[in-house]
Order: sequence, then structure tokens, then C-alpha cells
Amino acid sequence: MRKGTGEMVLFKVSRVETTPFDGQKPGTSGLRKKVKVFIQPNYLQNFVQSTFNALTAEKVRGATLVVSGDGRYYSKPAIQIIIKMAAANGVRRVWVGQNGLLSTPAVSAVIRERVGIDGSKATGAFILTASHNPGGPHEDFGIKYNMENGGPAPEGITDKIYENTKSIKEYLIADLPDVDISAIGVTNFGGPEGQFDVEVFDSASNFVKLMKSIFDFESIRKLLSCPKFTFCYDALHGVAGAYAKRIFVEELGAQESSLLNCVPKEDFGGGHPDPNLTYAKELVARMGLSKSSSQVEPPEFGAAADGDADRNMILGKRFFVTPSDSVAIIAANAVEAIPYFSAGLKGVARSMPTSAALDVVAKHLNLKFFEVPTGWKFFGNLMDAGLCSICGEESFGTGSDHIREKDGIWAVLAWLSILADKNKENLNGGKLVTVEDIVRNHWATYGRHYYTRYDYENVDASAAKELMAHLVKLQPSLGEVNEIVKGIRTDVSKVVHADEFEYKDPVDGSISRHQGIRYLFEDGSRLVFRLSGTGSEGATIRLYIEQYEKDSSKTGRDSQEGLAPLVEVALKLSKMQEFTGRSAPTVIT
Repeated sequence: MRKGTGEMVLFKVSRVETTPFDGQKPGTSGLRKKVKVFIQPNYLQNFVQSTFNALTAEKVRGATLVVSGDGRYYSKPAIQIIIKMAAANGVRRVWVGQNGLLSTPAVSAVIRERVGIDGSKATGAFILTASHNPGGPHEDFGIKYNMENGGPAPEGITDKIYENTKSIKEYLIADLPDVDISAIGVTNFGGPEGQFDVEVFDSASNFVKLMKSIFDFESIRKLLSCPKFTFCYDALHGVAGAYAKRIFVEELGAQESSLLNCVPKEDFGGGHPDPNLTYAKELVARMGLSKSSSQVEPPEFGAAADGDADRNMILGKRFFVTPSDSVAIIAANAVEAIPYFSAGLKGVARSMPTSAALDVVAKHLNLKFFEVPTGWKFFGNLMDAGLCSICGEESFGTGSDHIREKDGIWAVLAWLSILADKNKENLNGGKLVTVEDIVRNHWATYGRHYYTRYDYENVDASAAKELMAHLVKLQPSLGEVNEIVKGIRTDVSKVVHADEFEYKDPVDGSISRHQGIRYLFEDGSRLVFRLSGTGSEGATIRLYIEQYEKDSSKTGRDSQEGLAPLVEVALKLSKMQEFTGRSAPTVIT
């Protein structure tokens, strides 16, 4: 072994016998389980070997792979295991972000953009993250594989990985010493098939360079330097902290005091790194949105990230921007405010549960529009085909075709760009155009989609399936459904369509079925029910409630108040409390 100079150590490869584990099926977000599951002997090794076996030979032998993640507990030992298995499987080199830290969007950018010191390009990545789920010895860990386009592995690959996990008999591992991933540099080894290198590189450089090629940093710097404009960013002790100081302080000139919880921690400081009004408590209080009112004047703009920095929450002073509105507003303003889009948008897309705010913008601007199932890979297909520039999902994910993952910091820079553009004449005098102004002006132009999401987390899985089966069983008889609805509320519109969402990909023709249960109302309102696969235990039922209001005199109501009749219908129609035993959701957004 050598880092720069010294003798190169030759390694040997061992074949280790193993037996399959149940339930190693990766979802759209990879494999997520409790740490106690992952630390079982051979559990991680089985999944990694099953992944290598699912890839074609040229994606493994002689290839360059990225291995990093959000820094959560168990990441460091997992990185060492994957490095040793990569060497044994014939991988030529592994790239690791310093200290094992790379945000999920940064991994996508590294695959797509980075060129190694020897001219190499990455063909894939193991990303170690459980996204917005808690970290620590008793919490969650996760692993997923991304392909050469920088996006998540498609279903064809994840299905092969799962089949391999059910029949695996052995895995390959090299007898390498652990690599020091805290120090930037290249460590060289020699093996049966020749040289194997591990390069530790700066986690932020590639990503910062990409952001500077997309946005006008000078105009954002002017905004942040204006005494009237105040700013706050909360990384929730996730990996976004590795980028926040570099981008917001060093590049854009924000005060370091404007950064909250920006030191990445293995347990996210004991918090839940999910950027919403429930879990981003400190930011929500600072922005004047908590129940206990503060005497301190809130900042003009606030934002938060999740554990792996692919999600975002946008806040104004005492004002919450829904993710559905956020993507619609970015799309409506992108051409004017963001240099990357100055030539126009190729198209826009949203996930099915996301509100139809983006649809209205697309129609108004005559843009191609796509409604896809939940899962970023569906957006990736559209982007690879040149059909989509901006996309988003209601679960606080927003992004563009600069990479093939959602990107929380990109979304924050997009909002700062819009604010900078709207205020370019106001920085030296006059009233600032605020986040709230931008949103209310958008509603005045396009109408408002009142929207809320109820999450019922860690529900008994069989009870959740029974609830969904009950809703499907009701769908063929709309007459019966409308009788039930009128028995609950007479002031709710009539259900005119009910189905399970199905999607035919316009690029590859693949069909995705059972993607969510929908009840569509005559006035444009919607109820959507989905089981989410992003938790590590039990099931999460997500209920989405939406009502469209075109009358600008009625777009200023409180969202929960305006949606109350539909919420009551949704809870009683689904028999939520009867099936789950829950009288209230875990989280409301």
C-alpha cells in the first residue's frame, strides 16, 4: 500500500461462504433497514456482492466506482467493506469523498462530471444513506446503487439484485488494510488482476463548480450582502453541512451565523433529518412559524436540507412554501432568473401525488408536461431523452437535468436567484420583494392549489394493506362512493373518477402499476392514498388532499381550514382510525 510514495502492498482475494437473508429487496430509494440488521455478519456483504453480480462485466472489471454517503452511523465501516469487495471483484479504482461524505446530488454530479487524475470517469456508485430517516446505533442505515448517468438503478437492475440476494452462496473480499478516508490523496494496492487505487477527494469542489456554472453567483452575492435581506440555512446535521459553508459563506458572502446545524453528525445530533415543519424545529422557530412567538424579527429567507441533502424546505418570514408550489414557481421564473435555463425549458414533470400547480404553469407557458409515479428514476428517463428540464415531488424534492437526483442546495440557489432577480432594482432602496410576495403573485396569476399531506408512520403493515384494499374495492361503484361522501359532508364536490395510478414511460415503454389510489372530484379536488417504502420498519400511509382555487379573492385562506371538509371525507371514507388505530397523523405538511 502507498499513499503517494512507498511500497505497494499486494492483496489476496478470498471467497467467503454465505447464506441468503430474507427481505433484501431494494426499493426506489435502495435498501433501508435498522443498523442492527445491517451489522449482522455478511448482511451488507451479501447485498454488495449481489449488486456486483447484477451488473454487466464492463461496469465492474476495470471500472471506477464512487463510494460515499451522508455520514450516518455505520457509514465508515461500510465504506471499508465495500472498498475491499470492489478490489476483489476486479474494480480498478474507488473514489471516496473526504471522511466518506458526499451528498446524494453530489454523487450524481461526480459520476457525470468528475475526471480523475488519470483521466478516469466513474460508471456507478454505492451511496450510503437512509435519506431523511434518523441515524445512530438504534436508527436507520441504507445503501443504493446509482448508474453511469448518475441516477438510481432502474427496476431491471434492482430486481436482479433482489433475485441474487435470494440465492447468494459466496462473496469476494480482498485482504486490504483499512484506507485512511480522512486524508485527501491516492492509495495504491496491487492484486491478482493488477493495480487497484482508492482516491480520497474533496467532497465539495466538483459540486460547487457545477452550481457556479448554473447560477449567477454574483447576483445572489449582491442579494445576500444587502442589509435588508437576511438568510438562514439549516442542514439538520446532515451532509449538506459539508457544502453550506463553502457555498453560502465562502462563495456567496453570507454570515456564518446564518448557518444552523451545519456540522455533519453520525446521529444528526439526535434529531430527525427531515426538512419539514415538524422536524426542522429550530429553523421553523427562527422563521417565526412556531407556536411560541419570538421577539426577534425573523430572517427574510430560510431553508433546510435532509440527511443526504437531496430534499429541501423553503420558508419566507412567517411563511411556508409548499414543495408543490415551490417547483411550480421555480419553473415559472427559471428562464428569467437562472442562466442555465436562459434558452428555455425542454419540459417539466411532477410525481403523481404532487399538486397540479406545475400543470397550470406548463399549460400557461406551453411546455411539455409529464405526471410520473413517485421515484426519481422516472424523471431521469425523461431527462436522458431531453424531454424535461425541471421536476419535483411533494415530498420536498426538487431538481433539474443538471444531475439525475433531486438536489436540495440547487433548489435553495434557485429560490435565491428568483429573489435576486425580483429585487435587482430594490437593493439600494425601496421595499424588498419577499418570498411571500412571490408566492401570492404566483397564485394571483395561476390560481392556488390548497394542499396538505398526512403521514401515518410505522403503521402495522397488514392493517395498512387492508386499508388500501378497502379503498380499491370501493372504486368501481362511484354511486356508492358519492353516497358515502354526501353522508360525511354535503359541501364537498362529487367524485367523478377513481383508479389506481398507472404510468407508461414515454421513453422505454415500461408500465408501472399500482402507484397510488386516486379519487378525483368534479371541481378538480383530489384525494390520493399511497403506501410509502422509505421507512425501515412497519408501513407509512401517505394521504394527499388537494383543492384548486382560481378565484384570486379566495386564495388567501389558511390551508388546513380550507381543506377541512376534504380531510374529513378522506379519513372517514378510508376508515383510517378503524384500520390503523390512529386518531391523528404522525406528521402534517
